Amino acid sequence: MTLIYILLGVAGGLLSGLLGIGGGVLLVPALVFLSFPQKEAQGISLAVMVPMVIIGAIRYKINSSIDPDLSIALLISIGAVVGVFCGTWLVDLVTGLWLRRFFAAILLIIAVRMLFSK
Repeated sequence: MTLIYILLGVAGGLLSGLLGIGGGVLLVPALVFLSFPQKEAQGISLAVMVPMVIIGAIRYKINSSIDPDLSIALLISIGAVVGVFCGTWLVDLVTGLWLRRFFAAILLIIAVRMLFSK
């Protein structure tokens, strides 16, 4: 199983660096597929994102052809800290089944919007 987890990390990191996705979009469904409960998969995904996001942001910042606005990132981060605090409180009020269904619905909505946007 160790190799599977490492390969999952490589895939998550690759997709995160290439497309800005990986944590929730890949890791949560993959961990649920590997028989982790929904809530545990979400917690693992959040923990994995910390080092992945730090390295990714640094690499993007030092790339001369990309200039991410870190002031916007800071503002989003402030909101994200508040949001994750509330979300991790709310997760206890919802069953894993409903979280999984809500998660799938959100992914479908985002996928359809991205597929048909210009």
